[in-house]
Amino acid sequence: MNVYRDLNNLPNFRNAVITIGSFDGVHGGHQFILERVKELAREVDGESVIITFHPHPRLVVYPKDTSLRLINTIEEKITLLERYGIDNVVIVPFTIAFSQQSADEYIEKFLLEKFNPQWIVIGYDHRFGLNRQGDINYLKYYSQKANFQVDEIEPQQIDKITVSSTKVRKAIQAGEVKRATKLLGHHFILTGKVVKGQQIGKTIGFPTANIKPPSIHKLLPKEGIYATFVHHQGKRYEGMLYIGTRPTLPEHDNKTIEVNIFDFNKDIYGDELTLELIEFIRDDAKFDSLEALQAALAQDQISTLAILKKQPPQAINRATFNYPEVAVVILNYNGENYLKDFLPTVLASDYNNLRVVVADNGSTDGSLAFLAENYKDQVEILDLKENYGFAGGYNQALRQVHSPYYVLLNSDVEVTADWMLPIIEMMEKDPKIGAAQPKILAHHDKTIFEYAGAAGGWMDNWGLPFCRGRIMTNCETDNGQYDAPQEVFWATGATMFIRSNLYHDLGGLDAGYFAHMEEIDLCWRIKRAGYKVMAYPQSTVYHVGGGTLNYQSPRKTYLNHRNSLTTILKNESKRKLLWLIPLRLVLDGLVGVTYLLKGQFSHIWQILRAHGYMYANLGKTFRQRRIFSKLVKKASIGAPNRVGHLKKNMLFGYYLGGKKTFDKLVKR
Repeated sequence: MNVYRDLNNLPNFRNAVITIGSFDGVHGGHQFILERVKELAREVDGESVIITFHPHPRLVVYPKDTSLRLINTIEEKITLLERYGIDNVVIVPFTIAFSQQSADEYIEKFLLEKFNPQWIVIGYDHRFGLNRQGDINYLKYYSQKANFQVDEIEPQQIDKITVSSTKVRKAIQAGEVKRATKLLGHHFILTGKVVKGQQIGKTIGFPTANIKPPSIHKLLPKEGIYATFVHHQGKRYEGMLYIGTRPTLPEHDNKTIEVNIFDFNKDIYGDELTLELIEFIRDDAKFDSLEALQAALAQDQISTLAILKKQPPQAINRATFNYPEVAVVILNYNGENYLKDFLPTVLASDYNNLRVVVADNGSTDGSLAFLAENYKDQVEILDLKENYGFAGGYNQALRQVHSPYYVLLNSDVEVTADWMLPIIEMMEKDPKIGAAQPKILAHHDKTIFEYAGAAGGWMDNWGLPFCRGRIMTNCETDNGQYDAPQEVFWATGATMFIRSNLYHDLGGLDAGYFAHMEEIDLCWRIKRAGYKVMAYPQSTVYHVGGGTLNYQSPRKTYLNHRNSLTTILKNESKRKLLWLIPLRLVLDGLVGVTYLLKGQFSHIWQILRAHGYMYANLGKTFRQRRIFSKLVKKASIGAPNRVGHLKKNMLFGYYLGGKKTFDKLVKR
């Protein structure tokens, strides 16, 4: 990323797509704008250009106002903008003279002369020029004669950005840095130089580096202890941060910011540190003695290490990462509206070696015509001619796609810009990971987990699937409780990352399933071959759900019961099947009673149909079992992997034990 601080020394940007703003925090709302700028830049083969100001305009216009606190210093902001893939950042020295420009001068002498933009991405409420006389309509008027276009950020998005900024600041000031991370899309960072302190921490076994922030306007969290990652000269260390007035030491009552870096013994006076605040540990407190303080710090260290161990690996060095080709394959059936809404988010993915393939499963709507008209140069289109179902359709499509990694992606999924790279990087580091999924949140309410996969799938001892974040139909609110990457039993077919060779070596999805639970069957084979299946919740997508077949459909009831029984017969040990199948018959009968009480008679019939299918096709299913077992044996890298398997009945815990959430259900 290029950074420019002198308006008189700017290059001739190629087809510049620009936006202007403070971007304090570079939070989720800002990231929406950044993605729009990058998307337009790709469309016009241009460069993304972010224009921001330093000092903050309020500090210049109202110099006596000392209340302003900024989430980021200018250097922190630059670091974040680079992380989000911006080509150029222009830091405009904000002065009284600059603020006195008329709206016409601002457009002609500043925007047009310095940037010659193809597009200007701006909010409806943006004001510029002396006395704020310029607005978006002024820009649109100029665009007619100056050969640029204006992309207006919708009012709802502007409101969201305003609210997000306020919420971020309030969360940080309250010490709720974990909540701030959710709003920001990254950890709150604090940078500063190491200065001399009183070296009291060293005398009690917890030496600290005292930090001096570069600006008095930097927002600081409330006083207390924080679990922290510390970056020094390109390396990341674990540590705990203290902010407070040291009430145990009244002779040193000045406010201090100091960090204890674990397993670190270097002289770093004068060096700059960057701290990522991960989680609040406790409030500042006064202790009766140094010994009591020492004991409290020892417990703080234990708590901090437990928190930091759950965090994902360090951010990827994009400059050195060798991007393997990834094929995102979207199986479409009459999903024209979903393609219109969500395909652009896939194409905006921040990944350097991406193929996007849409395999059309015999659609009868306008999907193919829409793709041909709008995306023929950006998307590979496979016309499968007929509807092979989810499982068969993917098998047909993936025979024609040759890439090291596949992503099986539902057409009704909205992805985020950075959803892909962290998972691929994780799989590249660990060749034993066969498949993985991101966190799946509901598109209609992005604060709750979505039914189809949530934060990773598990299996109970009776062959019943459930998820981190979703038990039965109870979908939990996402409060970060499942944000730690974890090995699971199955990954959702709505967004499944899988090694292509493993997909084919294990026979792919079982086409006989048509739809539903085919991904669980495949993941079970992956686990039987000794591979891992991972959930990586730092990558997030949003799923509409029920886009192909409604969750309450009788047809889905049939497929779920039929495919669940088939999956058990193909993958469980024969000894276990002797008691499990009779008990499943009883259990499914009880499920039928619940449908009877609700008057949902069609669902009862579908359960009976499912069991009838199982008995009528036992011979066929056991032949498949032998075929797939041979493939598993051939592809095996070790003993079968049972991680993500609950050794009890999920339904008993849910209905009889009242355990409605994943953490309560699996708690030993």
